[in-house]
Amino acid sequence: MADTVKYRVLLCILPFATLFMHATAFCADPDFISLREKAEKGDAAAQLSLAIALRDGKGIAKNDAEAMKWAHKAADQGNADAQDFVGFAYLRGAVVKRNTALAFAYFKEAADESAQAAFNLGQCYFGAQGTPQDCAKGIECWEKAAARGHGRAAAAAAMAYHAGEGIPRDAKKARQLAERAAELGNAGGLVFLGELQFQSGDIDAAKANWTKASKLQPTTATGHPAQPSDNASAQQGADLLKLIEYRQRKSEPGTFAFVQMPHILQGYNNCGSTACATFARFQGSDICGWDFKKLCPSPLGTGTDWWHLLDASAKIGQKWKLVTYTPDDDGFEKATAMLKSELDAGRPVVVDFKYIGPQYAGGFAGHTLSVCGYIAKDDLYILCNPAVVTPGLQLITAADLKNFWRSNYYGSKAKGVLSRPAFVIVTP
Repeated sequence: MADTVKYRVLLCILPFATLFMHATAFCADPDFISLREKAEKGDAAAQLSLAIALRDGKGIAKNDAEAMKWAHKAADQGNADAQDFVGFAYLRGAVVKRNTALAFAYFKEAADESAQAAFNLGQCYFGAQGTPQDCAKGIECWEKAAARGHGRAAAAAAMAYHAGEGIPRDAKKARQLAERAAELGNAGGLVFLGELQFQSGDIDAAKANWTKASKLQPTTATGHPAQPSDNASAQQGADLLKLIEYRQRKSEPGTFAFVQMPHILQGYNNCGSTACATFARFQGSDICGWDFKKLCPSPLGTGTDWWHLLDASAKIGQKWKLVTYTPDDDGFEKATAMLKSELDAGRPVVVDFKYIGPQYAGGFAGHTLSVCGYIAKDDLYILCNPAVVTPGLQLITAADLKNFWRSNYYGSKAKGVLSRPAFVIVTP
């Protein structure tokens, strides 16, 4: 999700709780006493269940380090779901030091038995995590996971076929996999299938699927751009229902604007290049996110300097410029005036967000995406976000835009100075 290695979003490591606290928690619940006894006797299923309870803090005090200990024990016995548990920790750098090669090895070992491990193995192949990139093999893993009931894998594969990201476009397979994801009750699959229906003119079917998606998780008037994927997909469903009217009529400068952008779902840590590929596709290019990344000097699966993104745009004949505004109220007023002017002219704008909170490594994370519309009467803006399901559209309040649209690590030349950066299309 994040656009620099420094920004990469990691699982939060909470303070270590004492063994006494855990013993107390177990003594209070006979079921946990029995579970622990089974785990201590070597029952791999009990060891994994104990690890999950400790990780999630369900019925027992949360303890990530203890969770990893029991997950390792189960993984060492060949329990595929435990191997996925351990592999994911190494992939994200949670509790243990990040080690993508080890994560890949755990996922590969477990993928034949665990649909979740097959999905994560696909993520590694697709995003060059612990292994050389092989998008086709990654999508093959997702399709295998989808066949075994993994809805998110079906949705990911569907969007890759739709966008032609790493593989040739295949509208038929995209539709089949979207239907599979929706059949499995995946919110992202319902959103994407609804978008395919919307684009074909079947508005009622689109409404039905977006409504289903919106009811799978709690939603609000607008979402939060840093929501977990399932929550974000449900919120997308709600947002897309509100946007139907605006997407079917012409923009009215000063009142509302909507610029339809092609959407590509980003690979691991590739938001900058994917957002820029989407921006380039809007201007007529056919480039993919990974191909855009390969025009930059940083390795696949790592963050991309904005000045390298700008250089890459010139290599494919795009004329963009970087503009920045101060992070204060005056800067936001000038920045949004620019946004509305560009959107009224039918041009989207690429921006960089900074998320702050204890759930992020180092207390913050960054993300690159586009602004593709606004609704003046509600003081709302429309995002096209490569981190969420196609069509990538999300509503955001002006207050949230003001809070998130800022960055001090979007590029090395920024030298840590906080500003509101944007890529805009150079006009004659």
